[in-house]
Amino acid sequence: MADTSSRSTSTHAKTGFQKDIFILKQLVGKDFKIKYRRSFLGVAWSVLNPLLMMIVMAIVFTTIFAQGRNGSITPEMYPLYLIVGNVTFAVMSDSTSQALSSIIQASSLLKKVKVHRFVFPVQKVLFSLVNFAFSLIAVAIVMLWFHVVPTWHLLLLPVCLILLMFFCMGVGLLLSAATVFFRDVMHLWSVVLTAWTYFTPIFWTTDYILKMPHILRVLMYANPMYNYLQFMRDIFLFQTCPTPLEFGLCVAWAVIAMAIGYTVFHKNEHKFILYI
Repeated sequence: MADTSSRSTSTHAKTGFQKDIFILKQLVGKDFKIKYRRSFLGVAWSVLNPLLMMIVMAIVFTTIFAQGRNGSITPEMYPLYLIVGNVTFAVMSDSTSQALSSIIQASSLLKKVKVHRFVFPVQKVLFSLVNFAFSLIAVAIVMLWFHVVPTWHLLLLPVCLILLMFFCMGVGLLLSAATVFFRDVMHLWSVVLTAWTYFTPIFWTTDYILKMPHILRVLMYANPMYNYLQFMRDIFLFQTCPTPLEFGLCVAWAVIAMAIGYTVFHKNEHKFILYI
């Protein structure tokens, strides 16, 4: 009797997991179709957008910062430095911005269908990964243009992406739960992202960190996105492995974000239906 009950529970759990995977695939596909519906450029925009941003910012900041930059990033390296940082930060920015309102947007579905609620914020993060895949074409074009030959270090790309995805999922789960109860989170997060953008070396180089006061240097090195950007630039631009400290911090931020995000989400998800 116990064996039968155990098999039944196992089957039910497996069925529930398969259902979640199916829903994730459907939602990602739906977002993809909506994003590029009636768009003349379609998917090509995911390639052109980072390229155009890189060209504009490279011209502006190469001119402005040319005299103030240390020699560690040459003008020839700067466009690749810029686009790698830009597309990496965009994964976090886009996925968390979409995830924070995912539960509210899915309110009608949650009231009709029994489904694990974490599927919705996680789906937004996974969709950002799809956009990132197209953005990599733009990165490849820049590498080809500046004759940067890929090395075996790019094999570490999936490792960095997995860690970044878990970090984004954790932040997304936390924000989506908070937004259900406090709608102001949607407005506050845009302000946080703006400040975070300037606090992260996306368009300015890490040479400036050495000129900062000690407390600011500590905060900069503890910035999660600083570590993920460095990881990406190591394998794309500097063609080296991340340092043990850098890798350890990327793992730590992914674990911390996921632990906090899932805990807060799980403890409050039973109350979502009362507020959406």
